[in-house]
Amino acid sequence: MQDILDKYIRYLKADKVASPYTVRNYISELVGNSKRGTEKGFFQFLKTKGIESQADLDRIDKVIIREYISWLMARGIVKASIARKLSAIRSFYRFLLLEEIVAKSPLPVSRKRGERSSAFSLKLDKRLPGFLTPPEMEKLLRAPDLSKPQGQRDRALLELFYASGLRVSELVQLNLDQVNLYTHEIRVRGKGAKERIVLIGEPAARALNDYLKKGRRELAEKNVNSAVFIITGGKRLIARRAQKLLDKYARAVGIEKRVHPHMLRHTFATHMLDGGADLRVVQELLGHADLSSTQIYTHVTKGQAKRVYLATHPLAKGNEDELK
Repeated sequence: MQDILDKYIRYLKADKVASPYTVRNYISELVGNSKRGTEKGFFQFLKTKGIESQADLDRIDKVIIREYISWLMARGIVKASIARKLSAIRSFYRFLLLEEIVAKSPLPVSRKRGERSSAFSLKLDKRLPGFLTPPEMEKLLRAPDLSKPQGQRDRALLELFYASGLRVSELVQLNLDQVNLYTHEIRVRGKGAKERIVLIGEPAARALNDYLKKGRRELAEKNVNSAVFIITGGKRLIARRAQKLLDKYARAVGIEKRVHPHMLRHTFATHMLDGGADLRVVQELLGHADLSSTQIYTHVTKGQAKRVYLATHPLAKGNEDELK
């Protein structure tokens, strides 16, 4: 299987222009984790069925996919994770069909936009995305030690996360030529190599400017690198390291929530919409191709609901003091 997997990786990188983050996740869903934890990869399941080579791929049918789903559920894998694994399998079979390695796919691999497949569709539990409150976000932004170059970098990183709503993969892949501090704009290469312009406010621009002028130069140690965010020695900061930094600072300031990069993206979108931003503007800033992806953020905080209620309900008007 390794040979076909290597070809699939090249296909994702060259033909689909997938980000390293996407490639890593797709391969992880297929191969699974053989070193630790519960086995849950598609290839790990196939091994239990005696399917271990390219010649066996045509044996995989809808019955085996159903058995795989049951196998995952028996291991306590949640529906959202199962859906991701099915998406990875679907992508893998698109490649197999394109290369004429198999004659058919056990999963539907193409359908009209907006059309839902009746086979293997999982009704996912709807969960509102977690986010930080403004006071929590303020505490997190103040956590880094600005007397150290790492602290200057981390303050700029946190400010940029919150000000732009960037994905962690987009943030760590930022290069110096993508940042325009004069116009407060960042040119981002998002999913599918699509470019968009995101805006940042004065605090983020100031933190980024301070880091680039001093902290980054100290971290680079005379090494030439185009990456915006680097570690000691000049190497590019990776997504996993960014995750660990967020977790460290959240714990340091007493935030009990599990803070991760996507939570700051959720926080950006929630605070924008709570502040009255148009949904389509937020869609553009987040880089969502479909408005439905942005609509998940239209949940309202209790504070926002209270403000709207007191401002609009006839019997509540005049009770603004309750907001204080």
